[in-house]
Amino acid sequence: MPSKRRSALVVVLVAWLVALASPAAVAAGSGRFVDDNSSKYENAIEAMVKAGVMSPCDKRHDRFCPNRSVSRGEMAGFLVKAFNLSATSGVHFKDVTKHTPHATAIDRVVTAGIASGCSPKKFCPNSHVSRGRMAAYLAKALHLTATSTKRYKDVPKSNPFATAISRLSKAGIAIGCGNGKFCPGRDITRAETAGFLERALTITRVSAQQPTPGNPTGGAAIPPGAGEADASVPDHVVGSGTPASCTSKAVVAAVAKGGVITFDCGPSPVTIYMSATAKVFNNKPDVVIDGGGLVTLNGMGDRRILYMNTCDPDLVWTTSHCQNQAHPTLTVQNIAFTRGRSSGHETEDGGGAIFVRGGRFRVVNAGFYGNRCASTGPDIGGASLQVFSQHDGLPVYVVNSTFGGSGSRRNECSNAGGISSIGVSWTILNSVFTHNRAIGSGANPPKAGKPGGGNGGAIYNDGNEMTLRVEGTRIEGNWSNHEGGSGIFFVSNNRTGFVVIKDSILRNNDGDGFQTHPGIFFLGDEITFTNSIVE
Repeated sequence: MPSKRRSALVVVLVAWLVALASPAAVAAGSGRFVDDNSSKYENAIEAMVKAGVMSPCDKRHDRFCPNRSVSRGEMAGFLVKAFNLSATSGVHFKDVTKHTPHATAIDRVVTAGIASGCSPKKFCPNSHVSRGRMAAYLAKALHLTATSTKRYKDVPKSNPFATAISRLSKAGIAIGCGNGKFCPGRDITRAETAGFLERALTITRVSAQQPTPGNPTGGAAIPPGAGEADASVPDHVVGSGTPASCTSKAVVAAVAKGGVITFDCGPSPVTIYMSATAKVFNNKPDVVIDGGGLVTLNGMGDRRILYMNTCDPDLVWTTSHCQNQAHPTLTVQNIAFTRGRSSGHETEDGGGAIFVRGGRFRVVNAGFYGNRCASTGPDIGGASLQVFSQHDGLPVYVVNSTFGGSGSRRNECSNAGGISSIGVSWTILNSVFTHNRAIGSGANPPKAGKPGGGNGGAIYNDGNEMTLRVEGTRIEGNWSNHEGGSGIFFVSNNRTGFVVIKDSILRNNDGDGFQTHPGIFFLGDEITFTNSIVE
């Protein structure tokens, strides 16, 4: 059984599905606050408080202060909670000290590129946020690019926030101030803030399209058994034609039954907020989860999304050799996983989106964005995927898939924001790893006084007899915390493992404390490069 050393992200956003699925469920005047009953934003206020994004304004917790203006520091706190921002970079402003309210939140929104200072050296945390600036924050947080032909009367093209307001309008998020106006220069109130955030999060729940996964210029051939599984005749269908019918409960139930699972959530992209982890049972049929290119499973920054473990007795122990059995197999395809999180409360610390032990595992046309796992510790890794003990040492196939991206899309863990394993072989074809981060400290085994981690920004492989094949793949802009392998960390303890990199690009990976090649730390039998850029 692989050795594993356990070690102990932010304030998490909870109850998204309940809070956001039906924003009109709270009747006006029936909410918890005594001072918002005349506000048209009452439903939004209730939803945002229930979701943990905003909070009461008094000690008795029965007032919201809906008409109060919002400061830049306070808004940073709301945005951090709404978009699950955790990365910090130690940004320094003269007017923000460790004692400044919302100091950590300010660091996080600036690091994410959502906000910036009011001048090169100041943040002005006590200054008020205008409605126009709020539009700019949301446009950046949501990565909006499309603009609308609609124009508000008081927002000429020369207005500094005109583009951001147009983008919010196109996305259906913008809320005018009446009479065809937006009032971009007016201070935004707490009630209006709730309205903007509720609409942004609700609309992105049913319509936000994740980027098309994979490397479009990758030309690696897909071997038999590595491509999509046949999902034309599903055993179970999640949903009945509408976004509301596609629930966490339905996903969990379908995965527990096993077999081929597809979705019928309507014609538009849909995000399903997972209130529980979906678990594969070892005595059920092999599992295929096919999102049809329209489904995102969201762990809400609070839980792992998918779990398979042939050695977990709670999932039925079907053989006496659980570490090396052929079944079940798990295939995830045409689907995205976002904001999954594991941090020591589960069976394993790694695998923020998906954890797999035993059987066989395959990933095809999938995206992994904004996933997290424990921030420190040796051998803890794989904010997106952590895999142990594949049958007969056969490889995990990762095909046409994407891990990470800029801002809130990046994946983070003690080791490897992308994938992590011990003693497991991988074949990675036509895929992309960008902006993933290994944020632990002290390497493996940990240096004196350090908790361990920080190796392999994108990929972390440890063990003995294993291989890593990377073909037609880009690994760019990943980061390790001044330890080894900002792009790839590969250590074969008995020096039998080898790495093959072909027709791939590895560049601009940063943060290496030690390396054997640019962005790579390799310790094994042999590493070969064919027609690849490594710089």
